[in-house]
Amino acid sequence: MSDMIICGGTTIRRYRAADADTVTDLWSRASKQAHPFIDGEGECERARTLREVYLVQAENWVAERDGTVIGLLGLLPGQAEGGVEIGGLFVAPEAQGGGTGRQLLEHAAELHGALTLEVFEGNARARRFYAHLGFTERGRRVDEETGHPLLALQRGAPLKSVGWLHLREGRLLSVRTRGNDTFYLPGGKYEPGETAREALSRELSEELGLVLPAGKLSEAFVIHDVAHGKGGRRLHMTCFTGGPQDIAPAPGREIAEYAWFDRQEARERCAPAHWQVVDRLIAQGRMPA
Repeated sequence: MSDMIICGGTTIRRYRAADADTVTDLWSRASKQAHPFIDGEGECERARTLREVYLVQAENWVAERDGTVIGLLGLLPGQAEGGVEIGGLFVAPEAQGGGTGRQLLEHAAELHGALTLEVFEGNARARRFYAHLGFTERGRRVDEETGHPLLALQRGAPLKSVGWLHLREGRLLSVRTRGNDTFYLPGGKYEPGETAREALSRELSEELGLVLPAGKLSEAFVIHDVAHGKGGRRLHMTCFTGGPQDIAPAPGREIAEYAWFDRQEARERCAPAHWQVVDRLIAQGRMPA
């Protein structure tokens, strides 16, 4: 994984020592807003601990927009196999509500899979945020330092998949498997040891009889959503462009049919993650609104 990624207009990168003053101020203001019930929150000893312990020992990432750091993510070794604990997730008060917290959280999931964390019971906004992103309660305890109850939350590793973006006259290619009424992007899950591009190249061959070398695929964007029909499990779908415009699909055994859909048809016949894809393509001017 690169030490820097671009998510829309936000850059997520590794924390640097030069960020210390900025992220300490950000953390202080965000903590005071989130935890008004804690005396001295964001100050004194707690600020010293942030600087001397967490910013030194944790795996830290920042979100940056227009050259300004607006978010901080601290990761600690997790109890779940292959997972990680979110030791802290803070967004500057003036930048909240713009998706930065979600981008940082999904970045942690992409890096490490399963996620655990603790949130103060009195932080209602954070509890709603984590519930919306699929976290469930697994326990609770009283914080020894503050005396306030903490809730332990968890979320399983996301289902990782790949999808191919192929447009014809502003309509998006979609496929339906046998025995299923819902359409999806061409693509699917990884096989062990495959890269994302290799997985998509194989899936396109198996599903539609298309020969598209992995090296010809270019990553477009990543979609995070609830996986359709998977009991609430989260989905991490990397979408690619590339290959010839004129294609003659030859559906494999598992594919019942394929079609090119506009926005309205996609809303009516495709999985929820598909809707996000269409909205992205409309925003990019590649599909009509």
